[in-house]
Amino acid sequence: MRILDRLWRALDDRLDLAPLVEFATHKEVPQHRRSWAYYFGGLTMFFFFVQVATGILLLLYYRPTAEAAFESVQFIVTRVPFGWLIRSVHSWSANLMILAAFAHMFSVYMMGSYARPREFTWWSGFVLLLLAMGFGFSGYLLPWNELSFFATRVGTDMVSKVPLAGEWLLKFLRGGEEVTGATLTRFFGFHVAVLPMITMALLGVHLALLQRQGMHIPEGLEEEARARKPLRFVPNFVMREGVVWLVGLAALAALAAFFPWELGVKADPFTSAPAGIKPEWYFLFMFEALKLLPAHVLGIEGELVGLGVFSLAGLVWFLVPVLDRGSQVGHRSRAFVVLGWLALAYVVSFTLLSFAGVFK
Repeated sequence: MRILDRLWRALDDRLDLAPLVEFATHKEVPQHRRSWAYYFGGLTMFFFFVQVATGILLLLYYRPTAEAAFESVQFIVTRVPFGWLIRSVHSWSANLMILAAFAHMFSVYMMGSYARPREFTWWSGFVLLLLAMGFGFSGYLLPWNELSFFATRVGTDMVSKVPLAGEWLLKFLRGGEEVTGATLTRFFGFHVAVLPMITMALLGVHLALLQRQGMHIPEGLEEEARARKPLRFVPNFVMREGVVWLVGLAALAALAAFFPWELGVKADPFTSAPAGIKPEWYFLFMFEALKLLPAHVLGIEGELVGLGVFSLAGLVWFLVPVLDRGSQVGHRSRAFVVLGWLALAYVVSFTLLSFAGVFK
């Protein structure tokens, strides 16, 4: 204990940690019937840390070339001790991270936590969700198997529909006209360097804003929060968050052990795409909606119309703190409450219907 005390004093003398400790010990978290929603953000961050740790381990053996990528992953899952488990944990934690991020976003929206002065917190969180989906899209190609190859071809084809900049964006993502080894190398760079660097910087901003502004109390629950004793951030809330992380770890371990992530067969650019090719589940609600559109709408290509609608919807979602004028004075507009429930119903229903095979 003396060594720890001396170490703490040495660090405190050099880094002035006392104010941070004072802030953490006096910080409080309000309690009310929706307090459970406060844990989704931390759970998302936990899965992100798992992604970083397992990704570093996979990097020790992975080779980002069209000739060696599939074989290197095959070597990891068949020859490296516990390599199959590390890869399964990495793949499952990516999906659970995005699931937790969606849950966090919708819970924040439903509680009106985007209202002033938390606009920048909402905007940074929105971008973090897009980055998480970018991680999934870029990492999907890295095993260089048949499913990921053709799914990436379909996904990048959609980018070419963007007016004016479509062709340039397609070549930027693919590194050329087609999905090749250059695409794999480019996606690898995005996945392990560009996206993590941006995410870590933005995550720091997001957490700083959250600590500065504190936890939001939903409209109508102010009296309940005042009547109930708030939780001390340290140690009470931190310990509860730790329990949530342990539950997340247990779920992750069970999925990785009992449902190991399959590798499939190596991609062959000269074969035709397998029937029923689909993107990852968190893109299904857009993918299936675009498939339902006719070839042309008012003389405009159907996919282009669909992408325009999704872009506009994303912009509205991003600008909700500004558009919902009622939230600025503590009374959310009913139209935006309904909008949130409709968006949630659409995303969940289209995703589940796609899994059920309703869409052909």
